[in-house]
Amino acid sequence: MKEVTHVYFVPGMAADVSIFEFIKLPESSYQTHMLPWKIPSKNESIEVYAKRMCEDIEHENCVLIGVSFGGIMVQEMSKYLKLRKLIIISSVKNKYELPKRMHIVRKTKAYKLMPTSLVSKIDNWEKLAFGDFAKKRAAMYQKYLSVNDKTYLDWAIEKIVCWDQEESIDGIVHIHGDKDIVFPISYVDSCITVEKGTHVMIINRARWFNKHLPEIIEN
Repeated sequence: MKEVTHVYFVPGMAADVSIFEFIKLPESSYQTHMLPWKIPSKNESIEVYAKRMCEDIEHENCVLIGVSFGGIMVQEMSKYLKLRKLIIISSVKNKYELPKRMHIVRKTKAYKLMPTSLVSKIDNWEKLAFGDFAKKRAAMYQKYLSVNDKTYLDWAIEKIVCWDQEESIDGIVHIHGDKDIVFPISYVDSCITVEKGTHVMIINRARWFNKHLPEIIEN
């Protein structure tokens, strides 16, 4: 009997684990586990936070998959785990893949001025943080981006903008959409490209992932 592979998922910034609701891997081969965000302490380092996230992983040699900021987090977590595979989706592998506007935000410390406590509607907050999004998607963001704790939002924005990883982790698999406007593919080096994939393709292109994730995990 084939051993089941345990696959752990970390959602994007402020996102609920429900963003993975359409991801279905063959149950005969895989068991999936969701890792929701924890509320950080105010000045908690990303390293300490990653170790806390690792506490919820109960299986050795598992697969770790992260979306967007979750992709950054799983890379930090991987430094304390023995993994079978590390996969990031709609994310970045090092600080050089962050878009120029985020480097400017870091340099000017503009991220400290974002009024996250005033932003209850996530569609407004997304525009504030990362540029304009189509209004028709507002309801979708409202549904999936449910972590609106001010401490978490302030912390997460800073940790993305100020992420300092210089080199990509060996063996990492990067899946990226060519229509991603949060992390434009023009800044991304070596990835599996999803045609017409946007930053939220884990939701609206779930069929692609259901088809290809098993072969990506196995190869």
